[in-house]
Amino acid sequence: MADGARRLGPRRLGAMQATPSAAPYRVFIVEDSPLVRERLEALVGSITGAASAGGAAGAAEAVEAILAARPDAVVLDLALAEGSGYDVLRAVRARAPGIAVFVLSNYASAPYRRLVERLGAEAFFDKTTEFDRVRETLAARAAARIGLPGGAHA
Repeated sequence: MADGARRLGPRRLGAMQATPSAAPYRVFIVEDSPLVRERLEALVGSITGAASAGGAAGAAEAVEAILAARPDAVVLDLALAEGSGYDVLRAVRARAPGIAVFVLSNYASAPYRRLVERLGAEAFFDKTTEFDRVRETLAARAAARIGLPGGAHA
């Protein structure tokens, strides 16, 4: 799976519920580029059964907002305006381990992937080549949440 998103760790089920629910699959976006954040928000908005749970550009702001919002998932860039995605990942894992974290970054070489795996990310996506895989993953989670056919674990 070298050119595709890598599934990481034993938490593939993350914040998935065992039974279908009417509640949307809530996704929080941590991205410092306004254009990329807008693109990700539009991507989440295009997924049946998914909804935005907010967004942040810096690490401290992100951790505070994620812990307050308790989304189902976080899409996380590693390079942020303040702090790093590693800071966010560590804090979320320590304080809210049930939240699925998907890393989307331009820093996609093996050392970065290994580190986010050790820190507990569910999957790692290369921002330049795997942007659409983020949508597929979130759509599968949302479909499973609301009980749509094809709602497989991503």
